[in-house]
Amino acid sequence: MSFTKTTEQSSHYEHLEQMSVFDLLTNINNEDKTVPLAVEKALPQIETLVTKVVEKMKLGGRLFYIGAGTSGRLGIVDASECPPTFGVPFDMVNGIIAGGDKAIRKAVENAEDDQLQAWIDLQEHGITDNDVVIGIAASGTTPYVIGGLEKCNAKNIITGSITCNEGSPLALTAQFPVVVVVGPEFVTGSSRMKAGTAQKLVLNMISTATMIQLGKVKGNKMVDMQLSNDKLVDRGVRMIMGEIPVSYEEASILLKENGSVRKAVDYFNSK
Repeated sequence: MSFTKTTEQSSHYEHLEQMSVFDLLTNINNEDKTVPLAVEKALPQIETLVTKVVEKMKLGGRLFYIGAGTSGRLGIVDASECPPTFGVPFDMVNGIIAGGDKAIRKAVENAEDDQLQAWIDLQEHGITDNDVVIGIAASGTTPYVIGGLEKCNAKNIITGSITCNEGSPLALTAQFPVVVVVGPEFVTGSSRMKAGTAQKLVLNMISTATMIQLGKVKGNKMVDMQLSNDKLVDRGVRMIMGEIPVSYEEASILLKENGSVRKAVDYFNSK
């Protein structure tokens, strides 16, 4: 490789097994504190990528995350949280992991080395040039992810990436790369740590900023959230009470009859 995998460089911490539990926790925490600062440096890249995602979604497009291992699981987590949080269809944001759903819990041997499989997986979702595909890989060298983006590029599909190594093959392949250089991990090469945290923060930004731009948040409230349990119903009732002058009981009735905070408030204000 012509670039340096900083996530795999040896950290300055040595003899971890000789540290006390408190020292281990303190040093891990000190490393974690550096991650938001690394993300901050990538904000212009994230802004550009989000702008492209919003443009496509306003035209009816979808967002796909592809990744392997920890990176793939993080994409699935972010995608799966969009419908309950923002009330969007389940196929609007999609997470795809090398090795399929069974790889969510257990590693699938050699799945990430298949350079052709990501495109096959994307085709199963009816991928089109109206969609956006973001490849996630801490090292930026995962063949599954790189191969998927290469095929998307050839098919005129917008591609982005999230990686933690500057100048990586993935960053060079993506049209809109996001590179968050977090440096060596506390446990050398364990990219589920700082790199994983960085990827999660960037994913939070991408999905949340996109949904706000699409009007799925009012003020700072999740007015389109799915009312899937008692806690969320109670939260929805209190949101309604914060927007219009009604009692808890009245708000409960409005929410039940209208199905969402937004619809309940709009119905009340239209009377």
